[in-house]
Amino acid sequence: MAALPDDSWLLTLRPQPSRVTAEEYELLPEEIAKAIEIVDGFVVYREAPTPDHQIAGRRLANLLERYARAAAKEGHGCLTVNNDVDLRLRDVPLLNRRPDVVLYRCLDQDRGERLRAQHVLLAVEIVSPGSETQDTTDKLGEYAKAGIPHYWVVRLDRTGVSMVERYRLDPATRLYKHTGTFMKDELGETPLVSNPIPLVIDWAELEFDAAG
Repeated sequence: MAALPDDSWLLTLRPQPSRVTAEEYELLPEEIAKAIEIVDGFVVYREAPTPDHQIAGRRLANLLERYARAAAKEGHGCLTVNNDVDLRLRDVPLLNRRPDVVLYRCLDQDRGERLRAQHVLLAVEIVSPGSETQDTTDKLGEYAKAGIPHYWVVRLDRTGVSMVERYRLDPATRLYKHTGTFMKDELGETPLVSNPIPLVIDWAELEFDAAG
């Protein structure tokens, strides 16, 4: 029988003494808030994103932002696109996520309005090796229950974004329905999307060596 690993590391673990409240979370320094998410009041540490993950997030945000500006001119109202931003899904017990990319209606900055689920049109999560369950199960349920109308799960290969799984909320059940998966192929087809805003997924624009 193989020897058991040294379990002294167990002595360094401490249970979280109490749940984090919304008020306590808002007092955290930004560098700490960016490293965690809060699920039912409990701290969940986020893995530091890889360079490829960061590039893919920026490419997606740039693409969405360009089409959001066009949609705003066509009567969709003021829209904003952001990376890695605080999204409040619930106050009690606190549920706070940080989507990789989010498309949302502009906030009232003068009133210090916080980004909440009711503002969001689309949340996007880029799957990493350690985030499969969170992105495809946990957040899928949380975003749906919060009422976010569209959710994308994005996967990468060695060259860039290779797959976009799209989900749309069924308001009656508060569950997401899979509406299709776009996969990059050698033909270079550019899928058309009509919701939440009209856009074209240009795979070349989502490659790691793309300009911008």
